[in-house]
Amino acid sequence: MTESIGKVIEQIFELPSDLLLECGQTLKNIELTYETYGELNSEASNAILICHALSGNHHAAGYYKDKHERLGWWDALIGPDKAIDTNKFFVVCPNNIGGCHGSTGPSSLNPETQKYYGPDFPVITVRDWVNSQAQLADHLNIKCWHAAIGGSLGGMQALEWSRLFPDRISKAAVIAAAPKLSAQNIAFNEVARQAIITDPDFQEGNYLDSEKSPKRGLRLARMVGHITYLSDEAMRDKFGRELKEGKLNFGFDVEFEVESYLRHQGDVFSESFDANTYLLMTKLLDYYDPAENHEGDLVKAFEAIKAKIMVVSFSSDWRFSPERSKEIVNALLAAEKDATYLEIESSHGHDSFLFAEDRYVKALTAFLGN
Repeated sequence: MTESIGKVIEQIFELPSDLLLECGQTLKNIELTYETYGELNSEASNAILICHALSGNHHAAGYYKDKHERLGWWDALIGPDKAIDTNKFFVVCPNNIGGCHGSTGPSSLNPETQKYYGPDFPVITVRDWVNSQAQLADHLNIKCWHAAIGGSLGGMQALEWSRLFPDRISKAAVIAAAPKLSAQNIAFNEVARQAIITDPDFQEGNYLDSEKSPKRGLRLARMVGHITYLSDEAMRDKFGRELKEGKLNFGFDVEFEVESYLRHQGDVFSESFDANTYLLMTKLLDYYDPAENHEGDLVKAFEAIKAKIMVVSFSSDWRFSPERSKEIVNALLAAEKDATYLEIESSHGHDSFLFAEDRYVKALTAFLGN
């Protein structure tokens, strides 16, 4: 097994200029927390941007104190001799604005009021994220990314980079993504938001002022989301109908192992994630639609792209199914773009993009190396 990249540090970048958001509001004094791995070469031509998904952050690889603590969320793919090889590439992963892991977001202090932004933090979009990442690239003296890579919501960012800054990106890996959310996906997001908003401790988003958190709502939101990230096969193989105590108790407490797992995931998440951030992230996902300003025509939306695009899907992913990835590929080909497509057999559902499956690793390695 390939070793982790090792100990890493987080850094903070303050955007030099205000950011005009797509919603019409302006954010000031924005800070982005980020990590880098590997070395930038003298031509600054080996930089790779890692775009995180809904609940992700800047800590994509390595560890902060020692190897026994939890590794970065994509450590399986980022590091020496891994798919995203830090012996060759300078890898950058920011925590996006609106986040709750150091970057400016709802749990930050508003410089104009010296109070928490809370529910007053503006609604943001994938385009806003990409525009802020462009300022980070400028700060790092990166004129053109060798590649932008991301899974799920991260894949949407990589795709948006290729549209908005066609001269500043050579390649984009769009993994387990979709050109826009289906009605079913928007529905799942709304259930999660309602779980949070209706929690009595939500207090119309002002819970930080009273040092509270809508943990019950966040817990339910995470449980709903987690179900959609897994496949039926993965849940069957991992849990089946196994009973936690080996017998039925004829009550409503935890009886099945899968119930215990979901409650644990919900508990952990509710202790570490900000509720207002979760609302923002799900709404950002709902809004993403590159064809919206092109009369719904995805081919027109892709006309500006110059980068090579690799689209990857996973057979058991029912949240962003292979059919959704093929919509992206077909539009790219119709727009006469350099596009490749790979569907990977995997039982891990939407979470498949997090695992270093052999065919997936080989494809990503070859794409980045060409």
